[in-house]
Amino acid sequence: MKVVLTYGTFDLLHWGHIKLLKRAKELGNHLIVALSTDEFNALKGKCSFYNYEERKFMLQAVKYVDEIIPEESWEQKEKDIFNKNVDIFVMGDDWKGKFDHLNKVCKVIYLSRTEGISTTQIKRNLLLERNQRKFEND
Repeated sequence: MKVVLTYGTFDLLHWGHIKLLKRAKELGNHLIVALSTDEFNALKGKCSFYNYEERKFMLQAVKYVDEIIPEESWEQKEKDIFNKNVDIFVMGDDWKGKFDHLNKVCKVIYLSRTEGISTTQIKRNLLLERNQRKFEND
């Protein structure tokens, strides 16, 4: 059995996330998602629209995801790789090179991002629409 591990916040779950999870799952038999906790996101200066339990609930419904573990720190990756017998560590290519040091314990693969979609862009679009509606109503 080939175990694949990826990390992320997966806020405002969208089709780009699903494509990433599908491609990650195709690399092995068992896909583990380490989902950033709300506390860890706060340390990173991020604020999710959905809390950890809500994001976990949505990820559990994705057929490509076999297991979800909490991501609580930057340093836990190597420990997770050993504890979960991970063969392949996968991240989006926006992280390219940042996890190359893990090649000593497993294979590291960076997958290209899905063009035309991102959580950041969705949040920007929602904010623009809200501001446009406010402007029209003033």
